[in-house]
Amino acid sequence: MEGLEFYVFEDELWCKTTSGKNFIVDETKTEIVKYMLEKIRNRYPEAYSALESIYQSSSPNQPYYQYLLMRRFCKCNFCSLDATVYDVEDVDADGKFNFEKVECPMRGECPYEGVICMPKFNSNLSAAELRVMEQLYRGKSEQEAAKELFSSPNTVHQHVKSVYVKLGIHRLADFIQYANRNNLFNKLR
Repeated sequence: MEGLEFYVFEDELWCKTTSGKNFIVDETKTEIVKYMLEKIRNRYPEAYSALESIYQSSSPNQPYYQYLLMRRFCKCNFCSLDATVYDVEDVDADGKFNFEKVECPMRGECPYEGVICMPKFNSNLSAAELRVMEQLYRGKSEQEAAKELFSSPNTVHQHVKSVYVKLGIHRLADFIQYANRNNLFNKLR
C-alpha cells in the first residue's frame, strides 16, 4: 500500500489514496487494518501494547478488535484532511508515519499522551546507543557525551558507529533528521 492519508470526518475514520479515492475505514477493510497494525506493532510497540490493553474486552471479535486498535491510533495521530502530505508513505524504507498534532480535549490529561498519541518510535537501537545519540542530538561532541555519560570516548565512538551502521546513515545530520522524523527524543508537551 502506497501513500495513504487518514483523516477524521464527522467522527468517522476515512482514508484517501494517492489516486484520490476516499472511503470510510471500518472493520470490513481488513487489508488496510492489518497493514496498519503491522506497522504500529513493529514501529510503536508501546502504543500497540496500550491499545491491546484498552480494547481487550473486544478481542473475541477479531476483525472489530483489530479495527478498534487501528482506529484509535489513527484518530490520535492523524486529524483533518490536508492536501499537502500523506500520513503514511509505504515508499519510505522506514515505513514512517507523518503524525499531525491532533486537537484533543484531553491534551495534557490523557495517560496515553506520548504512548498512543505521538508515540515513541521503536528504533531498534540499544538504550546505551540512544543515550549517546541523544547527547549528540542535543549538540554535544563525542568527548562531551563521554564525560556526561561517565563513559570512555572510545565507547561513545563505537556506539555512534554502531548506530550509523544499523540505520544505514553516514553523518550526524542524517541521524538528526531520522530522530526528528521519528520523534525519538521530543516529548509532546
